[in-house]
Amino acid sequence: MKIHLTSVFVDDQAAALRFYTEVLGFVKKHDVPVGETDRWLTVVSPEDPDGPELLLEPLGHPAARTYRDALVADGIPLAQFAVDDVKAEYERLRGHGVRFTQEPLEMGPVTTAVLDDTCGNLIQIATQA
Repeated sequence: MKIHLTSVFVDDQAAALRFYTEVLGFVKKHDVPVGETDRWLTVVSPEDPDGPELLLEPLGHPAARTYRDALVADGIPLAQFAVDDVKAEYERLRGHGVRFTQEPLEMGPVTTAVLDDTCGNLIQIATQA
């Protein structure tokens, strides 16, 4: 068994696609219209284009909004992405205007930071030594 797809709930799929590709550096994998306004919109790591996909899922269900907003209110990231160097990625992303809710924090063999994805989610980046 392996992870093939996971998702983040987003308010605006077009804005999310811009952030996740132009700022974070993912690449678009699928963009298929679903209904009148929504899309099956996924991104992948350019380092693993056939690897796990991240679905930029429209925030249509009221329970999804409640769940996502409760996580943000408590400062809990919805997802975590691995990076080679959290401190370097933190500086790179800050240069793009990304707001962090947690600066790089070393916790034994792991360093993490938490960013606001501008789409309603907190995302943790992590490096394991």
